[in-house]
Parts: sequence; structure tokens; C-alpha cells
Amino acid sequence: MREKARRIKIIVLDVDGTLTDGKLYVDNNGVETKAFNAKDGMAIAQGIKYGMKVAIVTGKNSQIVKARAQELGIEEVHQKVSNKIKVLDEILEKYGFTYEETAYMGDDINDIPAIMRAGMSGAPSDSSNDILQMVDFRASSKGGKGAVREFVEYILRENGIWDKVLDDYRSKR
Repeated sequence: MREKARRIKIIVLDVDGTLTDGKLYVDNNGVETKAFNAKDGMAIAQGIKYGMKVAIVTGKNSQIVKARAQELGIEEVHQKVSNKIKVLDEILEKYGFTYEETAYMGDDINDIPAIMRAGMSGAPSDSSNDILQMVDFRASSKGGKGAVREFVEYILRENGIWDKVLDDYRSKR
């Protein structure tokens, strides 16, 4: 898995059940809300700062996801996607990346095509059993509870980026 991680140039993430706990909160007015993990966000933002591309590809459509992505610096946000492979193909072509250079994290059966093609795949610990049996990286954390942090940090460490992140913070004493 270390060799796979060292080839990664883009990390693609599902949202519900991966970046969030998978719960859909809807109030009496039909307004949906989601909760994101700050530690996931820290790893994503640091990866982007040091040149790692990050994309979101999700089946649902939410202004909250768009706002969170913008806050973290994620430029590739694709929502209401029924064919994730078609969108992934477009993203990879845009940047000149291959599937071997792609890491994908998802949690359920709609993520299977992307997981099967990605050079490195990951899943939160509370993913469906079918997904957990097929991924390279099984986070010890659940979706929305730090699973993305584990996945992204592992990739950044294997690419020598995480040491740069830590050095930056150590120099700010």
C-alpha cells in the first residue's frame, strides 16, 4: 500500500458517510444540514497547500458541501452525480492524471466503480462490509469522525508532505 500511496496526485472523496457521518439532518422547513470534522478539513487543506489535488464527487446536491469545499480550497466539487466514473474521467483528463495516481475514499456500494479503478482506495470503518472487503485502506475512524484525516494524512506522509506541514507549524513557535 505504501507504493500505491506514493503515486497519488489527486484524492477524490465521497461526502455522505465519508466526509460526514452519513446522517441527513432535515428541519421542519426542509432545510438540510451536515456536520463535517475539523480534523478531516485540516488534513485536506494542508494537502492542497502543498500541491495535492483534492476533489469531491457526490450523488447529492448541497450548498453546505459547496461552502465547505470552498473553505478548504477544494476546486473540484461535483454534486448530483449519478455516474461517478464519467466525472472522474473528466477530472483526470483535465489534470493529466491516471487512475493509478488517484486515491478514492467512499463508504457504500455506489462507490464500487471508483474504488475498483482507483490506484489506492479507502473507506471509513463504518462503511458497508462489501466496501471494507475491497479497499486498500480501512480507517479506524468512522465517516465524519476523522476517517478522511487518516486517509489523507497517510497519503501525505508517504509523499513526504506531512513532514513539511509539521515543520511549518514547528517554525511558528
